[in-house]
Amino acid sequence: MTGRSTGNVERLQCACCIAGGGPAGMMLGLLLARAGVDVVVLEKHADFLRDFRGDTIHPSTLNVVAELGLVEEFLSRPHQEIKELHAYFGGELVPIADFSQLRTRCRYLVLMPQWDFLDFLASEAVKYPTFRLRMRTEADGLLVENSRIVGVRASTPQSSLEVRADLVVAADGRSSRVRAEARLPVVDLGAPIDVLWMRISRRADDPETPAGRFDRGRIFVMIYRGDYWQCGFVIPKGGYDEVRRRGLAAFRQTIAEIVPFLKDRVGELGDWDAIKLLTVKVDRLKRWHRAGLLCIGDAAHAMSPVGGVGINLAIQDAVAAANILAKPLREHRLDSTMLDCVQRRRELPTRLTQWLQVLVQDRVIGRTLAAREPLRVPLLVRLLRRCRLLRRLPAYLVGVGVRPEHVRTGDALAERA
Repeated sequence: MTGRSTGNVERLQCACCIAGGGPAGMMLGLLLARAGVDVVVLEKHADFLRDFRGDTIHPSTLNVVAELGLVEEFLSRPHQEIKELHAYFGGELVPIADFSQLRTRCRYLVLMPQWDFLDFLASEAVKYPTFRLRMRTEADGLLVENSRIVGVRASTPQSSLEVRADLVVAADGRSSRVRAEARLPVVDLGAPIDVLWMRISRRADDPETPAGRFDRGRIFVMIYRGDYWQCGFVIPKGGYDEVRRRGLAAFRQTIAEIVPFLKDRVGELGDWDAIKLLTVKVDRLKRWHRAGLLCIGDAAHAMSPVGGVGINLAIQDAVAAANILAKPLREHRLDSTMLDCVQRRRELPTRLTQWLQVLVQDRVIGRTLAAREPLRVPLLVRLLRRCRLLRRLPAYLVGVGVRPEHVRTGDALAERA
């Protein structure tokens, strides 16, 4: 890995430049550096401390961490372990998924703030001399020569940066600037919902199990975060202006009606700045790559929040990309057929997962938001309540997913030792 400065432009050279320090970017950066690849990760923020990001670490991701020999250290950090998922339908609590029956290393979901997960990945990655993380550095353009992408342009508070690389990886999320610059065609699958995220304090006598609450015209999700609840209020697509028009007092009252034990705490939502809008997208690229560029994670396929599987899909993309690309990158013999291999490996899991998400959006969420009569427990959910064995299926789809990946790359430090 080399670097130099010319005027007010800093220049770096590496084998792989990753735009975006989210779960996909940080996991890929760690795996490539571990395999001896020169890699630079560009993250536009000064730190990872941003709220209302996905907090679920799935059993398949925990398997990856275990295969890296890091699971005990990872689980020593503060977290919650969830063995079952439940939901309220019209006030009736019913079981949905049972992770304790999975044949995985860890038979539970882990809830951990995303910034802790990213900080953990970064702390492991910097142990490798071929890894470099540049914070407060935003990729905002591509370097192109003879129709091939040969690097990125980026901005820092001090100067401009150019990173030349054999491969640029766009892992900068659903609003990826790199993807937009590359002009890769997108298939929009549609999403009938948006989500308002907020935090409300938690008390010792509150329940610990996260649960979705479905009632006529309303869906509310609560995620246990130690001393507070991370709450999501699902609204129809584009409905935020209408919620604000009704006023903050009416919004607080609605939450108190859905979750009565929060009635004396909804006043903590002091203004609209305490409530963050997530504009839900479900889309995917027709082609995830072009010469010199690969998109993974949300940059390749924006996922619905249904099932909280977006992080899991992003991590699986990173593992598959590292398995396929680490050796060619290390030997500087990458070609586009290898990038196509990554897409073909991960496209089927993405399509199937998005199909299931859209099905749930249309058949369950959309109908709930449109309901004007008290909800009855759906037939499928009644079957899940009666038969514990059936709860393995949603547990597998959420916790493991289609075609889970395993680490096939080596450890350069261990090999040298």
